[in-house]
Amino acid sequence: MTAPLWTARDAMTATGGRLDGPAWTASGISIDSRTVAPGDLFVAIAGPNHDGHDHVGAALAGGAAAAMVHRRPPGLDADAPLLTVTDTVRGLEGLAVAARARTRARIAAVTGSVGKTGTKEMLRLVLAEHGATHATQGNLNNHWGAPLSLARMPTGSAYAVFELGMNHPGEIAPLSRLVRPHVAVITAIEAVHIEFFASTADIADAKAEIFLGVEPGGIAILPADSPHFERLAGAARAAGIETILGFGTGTDADARLIACEIEPDRTHARAEISGRSIDFHVGMAGRHWANNALAVLLAAQALGIEPGRAAPALAAMRPPAGRGSRHVLAWGAGEITVIDESYNASPASMRAALATLAAFRPSKGGRRVAVLGDMLELGAQGPDAHAALATTAIEAGIDLVFTAGPLMAGLREALPAGRSGGHGADADALAPLVVAGVEPGDVVMVKGSAGSRMSRVVAALRQKSGSAKDVGDNAL
Repeated sequence: MTAPLWTARDAMTATGGRLDGPAWTASGISIDSRTVAPGDLFVAIAGPNHDGHDHVGAALAGGAAAAMVHRRPPGLDADAPLLTVTDTVRGLEGLAVAARARTRARIAAVTGSVGKTGTKEMLRLVLAEHGATHATQGNLNNHWGAPLSLARMPTGSAYAVFELGMNHPGEIAPLSRLVRPHVAVITAIEAVHIEFFASTADIADAKAEIFLGVEPGGIAILPADSPHFERLAGAARAAGIETILGFGTGTDADARLIACEIEPDRTHARAEISGRSIDFHVGMAGRHWANNALAVLLAAQALGIEPGRAAPALAAMRPPAGRGSRHVLAWGAGEITVIDESYNASPASMRAALATLAAFRPSKGGRRVAVLGDMLELGAQGPDAHAALATTAIEAGIDLVFTAGPLMAGLREALPAGRSGGHGADADALAPLVVAGVEPGDVVMVKGSAGSRMSRVVAALRQKSGSAKDVGDNAL
């Protein structure tokens, strides 16, 4: 029999709360009443837009074992199973602290301007081949998501991987101190969320907060090709970390990418890791996947798994939703291929996505088509960053570029005649132009920041087709 994730008494001890109603055990933790599973402990978070206390009744009716609250909602049965705490956010953190204290798992934490979710997923795949592995679901990486992910960690986990995110200084340090990783990975430093920072050096400093929670004797894994490598390494040393490893293409990198061959459904790579040559492939298309796989193999090595034993699992990597899933759609007398990158975007991930699109070979008569929405939170750099994509698109051999949003209007104006497929004020306005402009044989990549809602373009293409074959072999 599987041990419960939390007993009522253990949760009470962890949070300092008060139990009301019958005894219970929980097999999971949820902060969303819409997705609560039978046996979950529902934590009623009072957020800026919604208060979970308004949905406690629905969560219990949906099968939740109990609810953590800081006030009793009206209308509940007198014997409703409740764990009452002073504040539910602090209560969730209490569960996280207790979960971390009781585990013997070897833990890695991943952050970075781009690539952190994919890197976390690759590391999860690798570790799961060698022991029970717990990992952040999706990108639950903020001040609610990280403690929620920790609180969900089974006691018997052998390994765990947590993603830590931020868009302002000071956000990662408390998360790292909760997670207390043995290995800290930074994937990249780029001008993401630059609206909230004076420079990318300041972004590097914010990402370096991950070192503040690393356990004694821990290891830092850093992007060796980054101009901020020495800044990051200095921050790691200042936090007491002695072992600092780099990954990239330089000869001094501990994990060095020697060769890379991109196919539509995978990336073959040759690397040298700690002086040993290794060949592997990632089940995703893109040089950035091979590069981040080096960080994964270094992290696995730091957690006790040799790169040669770790690498085969990378072949099973598949895209998270909206991060490169591939759909083959019936279109007129033929088909089109849609690459859904609509989850998010930054200048770095846009460049990588266009490079990946360039690696595709459309069928006879087909074109490489990019459908791009605004990249947000770039501040004063926004207009220039969007216009600069014209050069990237041309060099990548993109045949046609559709654009949506006020910032992407700058890209449209920078494109040469004949390269612009059309422009819309937003995704809804652009969608019919894309549907009308795409032709059989085209490979269509759709990307933009989450706030640009470019997933609506993907939905419009799928609706027009009426049929789809999901391939799901590419992502950022």
